[in-house]
Amino acid sequence: MPFVIGEACVGVKDKACVGVCPVDCIYEFDGEPQLYIHPDECIECGACAPVCPVNAIFMDGEMPAGQEKFVQLNADKCEELC
Repeated sequence: MPFVIGEACVGVKDKACVGVCPVDCIYEFDGEPQLYIHPDECIECGACAPVCPVNAIFMDGEMPAGQEKFVQLNADKCEELC
């Protein structure tokens, strides 16, 4: 169950999460409004979630109501742009 970056990151892209990720699975793509976690690379360590200043990172099965689409969005963007 990998971590996912949700709606609160849109337009923010703080990047504190990038610095603590031990496997570098968090990506910023040119022209994209948020950061994305690659679901196949995430080792589910959870280091990213507590450092996110906007609380945008959740386990994929624990996304807040209405944000479930971000699970697929993270996977799709990483597959397309990595």
